[in-house]
Amino acid sequence: MRKIKFTKMVASGNDFVVIESGHKSGVTRHKILARNICERKYGVGADGVLVLEKSKVANVRMRIFNADGSEAEMCGNGARCVAFYASTEYPACPAGRRVPSTELKIETKAGVIESEVRGDNVKIKLTDPKNIKLGIPLKIGKRILRVNFINTGVPHAVIFVEGINKIDVFNLGRFIRFHKKFQPQGTNVDFTEILSDNSIKVRTYERGVEDETLACGTGSVAAALILSHQSGVRCHKIDVYTKSGEILKVHFDKMNNNFKNIWLEGKAGIVYKGEYNV
Repeated sequence: MRKIKFTKMVASGNDFVVIESGHKSGVTRHKILARNICERKYGVGADGVLVLEKSKVANVRMRIFNADGSEAEMCGNGARCVAFYASTEYPACPAGRRVPSTELKIETKAGVIESEVRGDNVKIKLTDPKNIKLGIPLKIGKRILRVNFINTGVPHAVIFVEGINKIDVFNLGRFIRFHKKFQPQGTNVDFTEILSDNSIKVRTYERGVEDETLACGTGSVAAALILSHQSGVRCHKIDVYTKSGEILKVHFDKMNNNFKNIWLEGKAGIVYKGEYNV
C-alpha cells in the first residue's frame, strides 16, 4: 500500500481531486485511481480527478479523468480549479513553472487555455467553439425533440426548456447522452431555461460522471453561446445560474455568429488536503 497526496477542490459545485504527477504517467493507472478515489462512499468523492504534469507549451498540463475512469479533453470548472491551485500553491507545485498568478497557461487535450486569478475569482479563456448545429431532431417516444449541438472543448447538446426544475435530467439526459446521433463520443446534455436576454438557468447531465452535476463550466458556455446564436441578442456577457446556486459568467465576442475571446468566470477554492491509500 502506498499513499498519494491530494487536494480536494470545488468550483461552483463541481468537485475535483487534484494530484501532482510532475511527469507523464500511465493512463491505465489514472483511470483505475479515478474510479476508486471519486467514489463517494469508499473514496474521497468527486466528479473527477485532475492530474497535473509538466508541459512544454504552457505552465502546467492538466489531464482530466472522469469519475467513471474515462479521460476528457477539457473541463471548464476543472481548469479554473487548476488555475487557482497553481497560482496559490507555488512553489509547492513542481508540475509547473512559477509565473504571476494572473498570467498562467494550462495545456489540455483541447488546446492551451489562459487564466486570470484574483482572489477566489478565476477566469479561463476557452478555445473557440466548433461544430455548431441547430435543431437536430431526436425521436423520444412519440415526440420529436429539437436539440442543438456545440463543442466547447467537449461535446454538448443544448435543449431549451420551460419549468427546468421539473425536468427528469437523469433519464432524459442519459437517453440523449448515448443517442446514436452523438456516437461514438457521446455528449454532455444541458437543459437550459431562458430567464432574460442575458441570463439562463442550466442543469447538466455530464458524460463520464453519468449523472447530473451541480454545475458544468463548458456546459454553461455551450448554453450561453447557443442562446446568443439562436436569438441574435447582441450582449457579450451572459449569467448562468447553476444547480449549486452559484452564478457563472460567460464573456464572449461575436461577429456573424462566430465566437471569439470566450471567458468563463466564477469562484474556485481548496476544500481540504489529505492522503489516499492505494
